[in-house]
Amino acid sequence: MVAAVFHLPREADSAAPTAPVHAHAKAPAAAASAAPTRPVKAARAPRDFSGLWLRIVPPLLGFGLLLLVWELVAARSGGSFPGPAETWTQAVTVFADPFYSNGPNDQGVGWNVLASLQRVAVGFGLAALVGIPAGFAVGRSVFLARMFNPLISLLRPVSPLAWLPIGLLVFKGANPAAIWTIFICSIWPMVVNTAVGVQRVPQDYLNVARVLKLSEWKVITRILLPAVLPYVLTGVRLSVGTAWLVIVAAEMLTGGVGIGFWVWDEWNNLNVKHIIIAIFVIGIVGLLLEWLLMSLAKHFTFED
Repeated sequence: MVAAVFHLPREADSAAPTAPVHAHAKAPAAAASAAPTRPVKAARAPRDFSGLWLRIVPPLLGFGLLLLVWELVAARSGGSFPGPAETWTQAVTVFADPFYSNGPNDQGVGWNVLASLQRVAVGFGLAALVGIPAGFAVGRSVFLARMFNPLISLLRPVSPLAWLPIGLLVFKGANPAAIWTIFICSIWPMVVNTAVGVQRVPQDYLNVARVLKLSEWKVITRILLPAVLPYVLTGVRLSVGTAWLVIVAAEMLTGGVGIGFWVWDEWNNLNVKHIIIAIFVIGIVGLLLEWLLMSLAKHFTFED
């Protein structure tokens, strides 16, 4: 009883201050709900420059090493071989007016590059029109594969300069002979890569087409072409590089307007600076052609 008498007032006293505590607790909640909320800004992740460093610094070091070796060779040549600074000064003069024309044998570097690209476009286009369908035929038919594989293996390693006299003899002209040389040298990568791509198409796809009784045209357009397209683009990329290599060698021998003829003409004039400039122009144009075809191939490649 005594415990009960003394505990009851403590419970009452402890219960008394709890009411105002709850009352005061509700006020901040109401005030918080009435106040406008501000969006919390997410913390920005620190930028990672390691990938950028790996993309920029190694190429700069490579070009720096090239310039260093070039300068050392020029210094040891006794003035017969121009250095980077002299070549750069001459290049500024050459590209100040790249499209001048003082006759058929004296034209700017721009006209020479455009003439070479025109020949490459014609020869390469003809090779694509013949080589890609031929690759499909060789890949689809075992008989044709056994028939043409020995011929392809025999003719593919032949040097471009060996085909040029044949073109001069048959076509009786320098320009058609150069286009013929580009055609015969750039057709083989397209034929081989297309045929390999057709042969690697899963047999299950062709079995389904046989069950559905699809025509040969639908088999080629609906099944083979999407599966073989990456191989075709690889062959095209290899062929355009071959075509650009061939045209320089062909134009050195056939003459006329073209980057290859420009190199040979400057050698006859003992203008080594122009020869070095032409080497860089040939490399840059080939690099751009390669980059364009690789960008095109990425749109048709489904691998990660």
